[in-house]
Amino acid sequence: MNKREVGEKVNEVLFDALGSDEDEIKPTSTLMGDLGAESIDFLDIVFRLEKEFGIKISRREFFPEYFFNNPQYMNFENGKLTTEGFNKIRDEMPFVDLSRFKDNNEVRVADLYTVDMVIRYICGKLGIQV
Repeated sequence: MNKREVGEKVNEVLFDALGSDEDEIKPTSTLMGDLGAESIDFLDIVFRLEKEFGIKISRREFFPEYFFNNPQYMNFENGKLTTEGFNKIRDEMPFVDLSRFKDNNEVRVADLYTVDMVIRYICGKLGIQV
């Protein structure tokens, strides 16, 4: 399996879980903003990904609660990462592509979860180079 094949399967999972139009599911699409995922949808998506790829997705790894509930890492007023949060994501979630953000003060947590991020995460779990 390669990244393209993983991407096709991830797209199918997202299509089934969210009911989005297939043409809406692009690598840069955000799960929440562009595809309309809500918190309950993430549980369904994780379940479907685990089943599709035969893997176990650690909640701590994919949705680090210690991070999202910590004002040191996230500004709760605007939903954006702090500088420390940006650095923590870079260090602990290497499957998140932060290169698309010019300034860490622009990064909203909801913008981190893209289709490409999911693909990169799954590839990492399967040992596929991206």
